[in-house]
Amino acid sequence: MESESRKLLLLAPILLCLCCFLAISAAEPYIGVNYGEVADNLPSPDATVRLLKSTAISKVRLYGVDAGVIRALAGTGISLVVGVANGEIPAIAADPAAAAGWLAGNVLPFIPASAISVVAVGNEVLESGDAALAAALLPAMQNLRAAAVAAGDGAAAAIKFSTVNTMAVLAQSDPPSTGAFRAEVAAQLQQILGFLSRTGAPFMVNPYPYFAYQSDPRPDTLAFCLFQPNAGRVDAGSRIRYTNMFDAQVDAVKSALGRAGYGGVDIVVAETGWPTKGDPTEAGANVDNARAYVSNLVAHLRSGAGTPLMPGKPVDTYLFALYDEDLKPGPASERSFGLYHTDLTMAYDAGLTTTTSGGGGAATPSNGAGASVQPKGGSGWCVASAGATDAQLQTDMDYACSQVGVDCAAIQPGGACFQPNTVRAHAAYAMNQLYQAAGGHPWNCDFRQSATLTSSNPSYGSCVFTGGQ
Repeated sequence: MESESRKLLLLAPILLCLCCFLAISAAEPYIGVNYGEVADNLPSPDATVRLLKSTAISKVRLYGVDAGVIRALAGTGISLVVGVANGEIPAIAADPAAAAGWLAGNVLPFIPASAISVVAVGNEVLESGDAALAAALLPAMQNLRAAAVAAGDGAAAAIKFSTVNTMAVLAQSDPPSTGAFRAEVAAQLQQILGFLSRTGAPFMVNPYPYFAYQSDPRPDTLAFCLFQPNAGRVDAGSRIRYTNMFDAQVDAVKSALGRAGYGGVDIVVAETGWPTKGDPTEAGANVDNARAYVSNLVAHLRSGAGTPLMPGKPVDTYLFALYDEDLKPGPASERSFGLYHTDLTMAYDAGLTTTTSGGGGAATPSNGAGASVQPKGGSGWCVASAGATDAQLQTDMDYACSQVGVDCAAIQPGGACFQPNTVRAHAAYAMNQLYQAAGGHPWNCDFRQSATLTSSNPSYGSCVFTGGQ
């Protein structure tokens, strides 16, 4: 008995370490969220932190400095981006003492207990039309960086200083290989990029496929924006076929950075999301499309595929936003980007919850009327629907076979599922492969209604369809 007790005592630290590892690994280092506070009904900071800890979210971006939220996040391992308001930039730029004072009041009291990793100096300054404010941006970043280094605190010196831009900072983004910054901000950006490169800070940008769809509300554009099966769009310059708008927008930024001589500067997606509702004139703003975009984006990040110009590494991405913000002005969509309601219930399942199995994979878009177009069920196999045409199935098969985790070798000549050599048979195999790889949720088997779920095993001979009850 003494020997067994000793073994258990020796095993306990190992089990404790394993539990710590599992708790840490539940959060994913590339998934963050924006915590906007233009609302009068937000949960308490402690309740928000409990919610965050139940998810895969590992980063939070604040638009300013909220001491209550920052303190509540102390010791959680969730990293923070805090913001310098646009109105504070001129004073900080003009006086190093003002920069030191801002840091002393808004950062130094909270570190290292709270993991402040980035200070975003201003929000969308270069696109504001305020030339004086834009001119003050780099001096403010430099003064804050100098104050952080001079503070004599290792945690302060490790903080990166950047600024957040919209896609409007680009003069051109389509196709991605032609990405270039606007001439009117190029000179200032060149200096800012030099600062980011020297200090190891990221270029922060807000790509929104939702707004791209607003300007081109065609069904094939919606599929492209929602990571849905589509024919893809070939970049005539690079000859790369893009299958989703997110990658295309991020790679346009990558091209612009390279064209400016700073291709080595990391890109951070500071905002991206999709609203759950909008005004009648706001096409595609509904909960089904929001779930489709965000859950598919999360699955894309988890795949580790990266983008065509940055393969093999997910881009750090801050989803917009944690909660709806009921006091924001503008169209209804501006108040409707929340992943969660302020009563802490999910607006939709984006596959972020770590305490239960979440959604993810190829979620389906709405039919435009707010109704989900999903087959029934949640297990079994995904096969071609009876009404699907060969043209539809060919597009869906090409899409499925291009996705990470999908192996279509079995439907190649000589493969176990090559015969019968028909588009329908091959498409069924490919769509089932993607359905299983994406998590086997009902929304993973729709393919714009060209697929359906079945409880009858479609395997035959040596051709095996994975899945089942």
